[in-house]
Amino acid sequence: MIDLIQKRLSEYKVAGPLEEENALKEIIQEIMLFSLWQADFFGVAAFQGGTSLRILHKLPRFSEDMDFILLTPDSAFSWKPYLEKLTETCKQFGIQPEALDKARMDQRIKKAIVKDTSIANQLTMRFMDDLNGRKLTLKLEIDCNPPTGSDFDYSYLDFPVDFEVCHQDVSSNFALKIHAILCRKYLKGRDWYDFSWYIAQGVRPNLLLLENALIQYGPWQEENLNIDQNWLVKTLGKKINSITWKTAADDVERFMKPVERKSLSLWSKRFFMAKLKTLYGINN
Repeated sequence: MIDLIQKRLSEYKVAGPLEEENALKEIIQEIMLFSLWQADFFGVAAFQGGTSLRILHKLPRFSEDMDFILLTPDSAFSWKPYLEKLTETCKQFGIQPEALDKARMDQRIKKAIVKDTSIANQLTMRFMDDLNGRKLTLKLEIDCNPPTGSDFDYSYLDFPVDFEVCHQDVSSNFALKIHAILCRKYLKGRDWYDFSWYIAQGVRPNLLLLENALIQYGPWQEENLNIDQNWLVKTLGKKINSITWKTAADDVERFMKPVERKSLSLWSKRFFMAKLKTLYGINN
């Protein structure tokens, strides 16, 4: 099985140590998805977020965390049985992970961490003979009480073998990305990279899901919200005008390939206001 991983790694055509490490992490993410499918995880949960876009829809940037939502809210959800199966399946591929359930019962977002030091030592690496004693660390998070209104799709992957993944459709994914943009208490450049990507793909957000998310978790709980195109364009415009774009670009740079990084020089109020107008075909 280690030969399968080696072949997969060679397909990435990495250009340096960071790209090689990110490629290795992504390969492990795919094996973890397969392991979760083996554990019937996708009968209760759906894949969403940046890593789902990367693996299922070829988002150009690397994404670190694996995000999921429950199909039906359940505050008693536990990672434990799924991590046990994940560990068992990963071992069949030569990976000896340490899987840790970091969730607390009172948390809406329940977290788990998977660490591994075994896989890099078994592969022929172009840029890294090892990871200098570091563990590869991958995070899993699941929303146990997601807002209502998501739509879902199913996709089929063929690495390491054929399997099926339940995931949010791109319109719903976009809605929760906009929710993060409007409500996150700190600046995350990756949010805006994804925002630009969605628009380039011609995706429009699931406004019902966005409205439910903003009412449930945003700063608008006390307001009688009716999310429509006009409200969204106005509110996103205010957000765009409040961003320090150099800081946002610096956050996302390490997740991009070198050939893409020049485009970060475009990041500005003018650039993202143009993107926003493209979203709904606004001409002025």
